[in-house]
Amino acid sequence: LQRMLSMAVEVDRSPTCSSRKIADDIFPFILNIPLRSQREALLNTMESQLLRCRLLELLFQHSCDVPTTSSMSLDKILYFLSHSSVLPQFQDETATWQRWDEMLQYLSLLLLSYQTFPLAEHLRTSVSDRMDLIAQKAKPRLQDSDDISQLDIHLKMNDFISRMQETLGQPFPPQIQEKLFMLQ
Repeated sequence: LQRMLSMAVEVDRSPTCSSRKIADDIFPFILNIPLRSQREALLNTMESQLLRCRLLELLFQHSCDVPTTSSMSLDKILYFLSHSSVLPQFQDETATWQRWDEMLQYLSLLLLSYQTFPLAEHLRTSVSDRMDLIAQKAKPRLQDSDDISQLDIHLKMNDFISRMQETLGQPFPPQIQEKLFMLQ
């Protein structure tokens, strides 16, 4: 399945458009996956970073009270950090801290996926054009909304931790502390 999805993203002249179409079709099914382990298996084994990033973006858009229309960027990831509620209650019965833990896991995965496709590779271009870019050793261009400061990150993380403390109390379970540290 992962190989077929990856190839489906790549066959179009515009991998970005392909990933959007495929993610829009797959997303309702992800919401119906009953167990966290199954959701994580699907997302962690996804070969297409572009598709995984789009699916995670949809998941966080779904959990925001006020979704944003901005394009994917580091600034948008900070927006999700500030405006996402705990991920939707899936069909399994999980404790609140486990839902926060899953949210942190997916935020980290979104950040890793995003950093891979626009910054390290030219996955927004077609395969044939990508070969030319690699041969020319062209550097991917950063978006304006990728220029965020350490202060922005610090403020958003503090706000996020405060929201989590309101819900979970203190101290955080070790899994949450570890994921917070990784995300920062």
